[in-house]
Amino acid sequence: MAPQRFREQFDQIQRSMPDVPLAMGPDDSAEFFYEKGVVLARDGEEARVVEEAVRSHFAAAPDLAADDVRRAGPQTDRTGITRIRVGDPGRGVRDGDPAVARALRALREAEGRRGHRLVSRNHVVSIAVNACPGDEPVPAPAGEPPNPAADGTPYDQDTAVGVLVVDTGLMHDHRCYPPLAHTEGDGQVAETDEEGVLRQYVGHGTFIAGLVAAVAPNTDITVRGTLNDAGAILESEFGARLFEAVDRNGWPDVISLSAGTSNGRADGLLGVDAFMRELREQHTLLVAAAGNNGSATPFWPAAYASLPGYQDAVLSVGALRGDGERGACFSNHGPWVAAYAPGERLVSSLTGFETPVPYVYQHSTYDACRYGFSYACTCQFPRHTGVLSEEGEENEEGDSDPGEPDRVTFAGFAHWSGTSFATPLAAGLVAAHMSAHKESDPRAARRQLLEATTAYAEVRGAYVPALLPPTWRPAPVVRPDAEA
Repeated sequence: MAPQRFREQFDQIQRSMPDVPLAMGPDDSAEFFYEKGVVLARDGEEARVVEEAVRSHFAAAPDLAADDVRRAGPQTDRTGITRIRVGDPGRGVRDGDPAVARALRALREAEGRRGHRLVSRNHVVSIAVNACPGDEPVPAPAGEPPNPAADGTPYDQDTAVGVLVVDTGLMHDHRCYPPLAHTEGDGQVAETDEEGVLRQYVGHGTFIAGLVAAVAPNTDITVRGTLNDAGAILESEFGARLFEAVDRNGWPDVISLSAGTSNGRADGLLGVDAFMRELREQHTLLVAAAGNNGSATPFWPAAYASLPGYQDAVLSVGALRGDGERGACFSNHGPWVAAYAPGERLVSSLTGFETPVPYVYQHSTYDACRYGFSYACTCQFPRHTGVLSEEGEENEEGDSDPGEPDRVTFAGFAHWSGTSFATPLAAGLVAAHMSAHKESDPRAARRQLLEATTAYAEVRGAYVPALLPPTWRPAPVVRPDAEA
């Protein structure tokens, strides 16, 4: 049976949030995760409207309990969001929560009268960007240099551009990669399990910081471990954690964010609305990943780049395949994606510089591209068997036959793919442009960079701006039958 990465990640994230029952949505398909039995509303009068409307709707339905509708916790801080319980979190199934779905429908008329959204699911925001990784890290061969290679621009503390990476924290040996000598931030929590095996996604933030530093050496990079817990966080908490990240050191020039979720809507995430409105009033540029679901569905916060008032404040970034000429198979796409950067098999710092670290693959590769592409994409190569894909498989006798997952060892650098990594390349190019042109405004640098871009790539029939770092090395694209 083919791997089911989205469902595999659901189970992985649910294990990391044992006290938060989760469901998949929307109701008739699996595109995002959300908290069972809870909806979000803005504090104050709108939260009261939501409570009353849902309670009234449930009172008229014999299979729903109006008494279940109540505040799930105290009113929140700057995010201005309240969690409202609308059902028993123990009810419902993995593939949906009827109580939440009916609570959303109960507010449609009120939302129509007010002209804006009043209620939302409490989505899970994930660094796997839509909970489906482009691939997992692969050890780089000994002696293979980083790609992009480190730019030769010297570091100057007085003119360095401030870049904030909101992700997982820094691995303990990150300074073994010289471009990260000036990088500060939170340490990664629990790098390995009790057997000394690298945990899934723990090197994500360090890999991203290495890419920013390679493209833009004259940067002061700060990495915040906002997403240290299996790379996932509830929407109701995400906005507050974003505020916390910028409050610790002030608003930076650039934020590199490789996390998000779709929500089936075109008007943003309720849980980060307050943060995004404050961002709009700052000088900071948010560079955000478009997601890895091979979809045109808006992915947030990246898709804010297409909303009125946010075009200058947000740069949404999709991924190009290894040759930089076309979109990567996994990359989300559409008019809400402002630019694309290389995102396949980049080489950057992971861990194991001091002592090699073993890793067990979580997801199996596919026999063919899961998005229907015909080149040798990361869906298929390099081949490996993952423990999450094999759990629960049955052999011909009907017994569980999980198979033997593949193990590798990291000794510093890794290949890794995803819009997660195209994003820091774009963030680094903005920062490098600021340094080269003595530009103090990151939003002006964004405009200038895109206006000066002469490279274009083809993505799903459209020609889009391609941001290609000067030290990035393209790789030839081959057919699957030509791959060794």
